[in-house]
Amino acid sequence: MTTQTIELHNVCQSFKNEMVLENISLRLKQGEITTLIGPNGAGKSTLVRIVLGLLKPDSGQRTQSSQLRLGYMPQKIKLDPTLPLTTLRFLQLTDTSRAECQKALEMAEMVHTANTPVQCLSGGEMQRALLARAVLRKPNFLILDEPVQGVDINGQNDLYNTIAEFSKTLNCGVLMVSHDLHLVMSATDKVICLNKHICCSGLPEQVTQDPAYLDIFGRTTALYTHAHNHHHNLQGDVVVGTNSDCKHD
Repeated sequence: MTTQTIELHNVCQSFKNEMVLENISLRLKQGEITTLIGPNGAGKSTLVRIVLGLLKPDSGQRTQSSQLRLGYMPQKIKLDPTLPLTTLRFLQLTDTSRAECQKALEMAEMVHTANTPVQCLSGGEMQRALLARAVLRKPNFLILDEPVQGVDINGQNDLYNTIAEFSKTLNCGVLMVSHDLHLVMSATDKVICLNKHICCSGLPEQVTQDPAYLDIFGRTTALYTHAHNHHHNLQGDVVVGTNSDCKHD
């Protein structure tokens, strides 16, 4: 079986004459989990759009294997709070069968929420619902944009473990954006540290000792605040505003 790949070769991207990405070259492989980290303004979201094929770079090239199937999990998705939509129905909006949606919920350990309105899911449950939605079409590559956004520390570890299990079960490659390398270290094979260019890359334990990484994050736990002021609609488009969620104790 041919290993599916996504490759970028000397990719550059600018907006309004400001360089956002400079000479980015990388290779993502099926079966490998790669974590993308970097400070705010590093170009992570732009890089994800290029990897997805949604944005053609100013220069350089993106190539992919012929049998590549992508699944995408946005950070957040904006839903009309008055829309009567259960978690199972939310997954079925992808025109996937009920049985396949139920199977995806089972994989994501979300069967108990099948009949729960999506507006009443907790932060961790909503992220798992988005993960289940991303794997419905049996992708061999998953692109996860800060998959643990809004999830508490214990839930983050559990979700990272679930992602690792998905990668093994589906034999898919994973590119995920993370805000904390130390939490995700045990669940990733490779790390790319981005700050408009690739500062360093390699095994997580190597990256945490790299001078370029330390120059950005220092020698303390690498936490940075992600300014996320937008949501996504059911089609994945960016929309401005906040969602009215159900309250949880």
